[in-house]
Amino acid sequence: MVQPTRIRPTTVPLFEVLTMALSALWSNRLRTALTMLGVIIGIASVITVTSVGQGVQKATEQQIQALGSNVMLVLSGVARSGGISQGSGSASTLTWEDAQAVASQAPSAKAVTAYLQRSTQVVYSGQNTSTSLLGVDLNYPEVKNIYPQVGQFFNQDDLDTAKPVTVLGSKVRDELFGSASNAIGNSIRIQGGSYTVIGVMEPKGSVGGQDQDDRVYIPLTNMSSRIVGNNAINGISISGFWLQAENDAELEAAQFQVTNLLRIRHNIYPPQPDDFRLSNQIDIINAFGNIVGLFTVMVGAIAGISLIVGGIGIANIMLVSVVERTREIGIRKAVGATNSAVLSQFLTEAIVVSIIGGAIGIALGVGLAFAAAQLFRFPFVVSLWSIAAGLVLSTTVGLIAGVIPARNAARLDPIAALRSD
Repeated sequence: MVQPTRIRPTTVPLFEVLTMALSALWSNRLRTALTMLGVIIGIASVITVTSVGQGVQKATEQQIQALGSNVMLVLSGVARSGGISQGSGSASTLTWEDAQAVASQAPSAKAVTAYLQRSTQVVYSGQNTSTSLLGVDLNYPEVKNIYPQVGQFFNQDDLDTAKPVTVLGSKVRDELFGSASNAIGNSIRIQGGSYTVIGVMEPKGSVGGQDQDDRVYIPLTNMSSRIVGNNAINGISISGFWLQAENDAELEAAQFQVTNLLRIRHNIYPPQPDDFRLSNQIDIINAFGNIVGLFTVMVGAIAGISLIVGGIGIANIMLVSVVERTREIGIRKAVGATNSAVLSQFLTEAIVVSIIGGAIGIALGVGLAFAAAQLFRFPFVVSLWSIAAGLVLSTTVGLIAGVIPARNAARLDPIAALRSD
């Protein structure tokens, strides 16, 4: 009986290809490690930058949410000196009566609190510090979601009689009295006047570059009559007021109602410009998110350049490897290795280098992001899409970088390759 002819397989099993690739890479460990370096740096940079950007954004959102996301700020107009704008709230275009009218006439307004703000220096027993002085009414704690941690806030009698009492921010308390001291009952001096400390606010941190704890609060009536001393013609001048709506969805309606009410009260008719400005916490969150997003994309793109450099490095090393292993390729092809088998081996080597480098880069990036979050005290956020993107990018880099060297190796003539030294 004639035995059937056995056809040798023209393809090499994937496991065997992978084993040969790992063996070749391990035999040149230093060169392999240096080749991976570009991919490691690129992937680690992308993940670190993305994580830090998301962490900072989340921290800011949490801080703003802590002060109330259903809150809108209405600022008085802009004063100009020598043609230079002094910033929103610098002109005396809003009054306490405006705020009270909004509170009573705007259906979307749950609560309204007016404030008058100046920078000042406060003194206690030889200790002094520069801070922000806010004259506020009784609704401030509710609207701004900040309450005394120690002592109490003002009462109606304090407001009606312009009593010289004060509530300190936690940072001011620490600088004047020390964090372990009880400041209640002590007197501090504000612009030459003596004010009795009746409370210390709970710490809130910094939001939008403004330290919520570096503040001193006094009754709005006292601030107007004794500190600022410049009441408006019709009422008490204020820097602005905060409006609290029932929920986030009511902010748009509140903005419409406040705008029209203030235009009527201030006799403003189109095309006259408004002498006030509105902004809400949602706008601040969105604006900050856009800024952080753009910054993250920009820095991530810059970090991605190192991936390109890493890909070029892989391509160069693989080309050198083809030249160094020309005789080996010739022997393999002489004993029956096909072009596709040689192509698969060199392409697999390039991809393996990139995948291992990508895995190390992901681990390094996550570690750096965690360290940054602990050091700068913001939430540690690593999204799955950034890790997946890192793996896809590293694999793609290896695939692209390995194509030309692998193709060159597969096209070598076995006879010419065997003659090579």
